Amino acid sequence: MPNAKVLEQKKAQVASLVEKIKNSPAGVVVDYKGINVADDTALRKELRENGVEYAVVKNTMLKFAAQEVGFDGMFEHLHGTTAIAIASEDVVAPAKILAKFAKDHENFNIKTGFLDGAVVPVSKIEELAKLPSKEVLIAQTLYSFNYPIMQLAIALNAIAEKGEADQEALVSTLVAAEAPAEEEAAAE
Repeated sequence: MPNAKVLEQKKAQVASLVEKIKNSPAGVVVDYKGINVADDTALRKELRENGVEYAVVKNTMLKFAAQEVGFDGMFEHLHGTTAIAIASEDVVAPAKILAKFAKDHENFNIKTGFLDGAVVPVSKIEELAKLPSKEVLIAQTLYSFNYPIMQLAIALNAIAEKGEADQEALVSTLVAAEAPAEEEAAAE
């Protein structure tokens, strides 16, 4: 039985983990065994640069935190080595970075994750990883808003150009028709 001081430290760790999970829109739980220090350092650096908090956690601590948050579906995945990546803002970042890393490292595996207050399977994490970045999604959305306006401008420009061409043809026809009439008037 742990002493009171150790027990308080563990309760504080669980409370901190609960707070991070509650305040995060998404997170990914991984099995990190089999990676070397250099790869782990590179992974942590990339996650940090993208605003993702990554930490190795004990399964029992994560189990207590998951239970408090209501993520009971996570229990079956809490065995072996476990680390958690928690997104602060960009929902796609942890999934994208960890899925890419798992693809390049055969012993590194995604166990499960959470998204918008619910536990999600690995397949959902992989789908999330395939989404474009936040900036690309914003650009695509803005383009879709601008596309109809752009098409309208092109159509109006074509109508205006056609109108100018029709006017020029009409003027040249009138000029051509007036020229013989002027010649006849001048001849009389």
